Amino acid sequence: MTPSDHDLAGALAREAGELLIQVRSRDFADASALKAAGDAEAHRFLVDRIGATRPGDAVLSEEGADDPVRLVSDRVWIVDPLDGTREFSELDRADWAVHVALWERGELVAGAVALPAEHTVLSTADAHEVPARPDGPLRLAVSRSRPPALVSGLAAQWGAELVPMGSAGVKAMSVVRGATDAYVHAGGQYEWDSAAPVAVARSAGLHASRLDGSPLRYNRPDPYLPDLLICRPELADQLLAALALEA
Repeated sequence: MTPSDHDLAGALAREAGELLIQVRSRDFADASALKAAGDAEAHRFLVDRIGATRPGDAVLSEEGADDPVRLVSDRVWIVDPLDGTREFSELDRADWAVHVALWERGELVAGAVALPAEHTVLSTADAHEVPARPDGPLRLAVSRSRPPALVSGLAAQWGAELVPMGSAGVKAMSVVRGATDAYVHAGGQYEWDSAAPVAVARSAGLHASRLDGSPLRYNRPDPYLPDLLICRPELADQLLAALALEA
């Protein structure tokens, strides 16, 4: 039986993650060699599996050459074979991910984010219920290495707690899982950084948009998508208003 797009996205993310766990267990000369092997092997796995299971679909991957055919395709898989390469190369860290999303005729229709070091996959095939927000300050997921200045401004304005972590997928899934309340990014990204996280976040009922509130568009000629807000829906209006003042 042919799997649904939702099930296939989850399976692809999970299996690519399992491959990356195997790659991570090998001996490499240095961290750069480990990163390169992870990126290349996960990319090849995803491209091959998509080609075998959905031969008519196009692929946009961080690690692949951009194929112009995607711009005239009705269905495009947008994948980040290894999101959080730096964290992947630090063997004591778990905050890296695999992103697999499907864009069809203008919309994200399926997606999955694997957290391989946690043996976890969150996908649009599953019904996610975001846990109730605990009492306490607002919690903002931010980059562990380069949090945007506007997030520091938000934190000061709201008395918020900054929660640093690696991969964009991990940060987005921290909102889905209730560990944080919002993920605000302004430092520059590409479509593969957010497509799968946005698909999963929306399926859980979360808000996802550009920082100015405009829609997130995918499979564009230029895949650069510089900013992103994922948050609990009840916080969206307040956060967007605060971000407008910070801009």
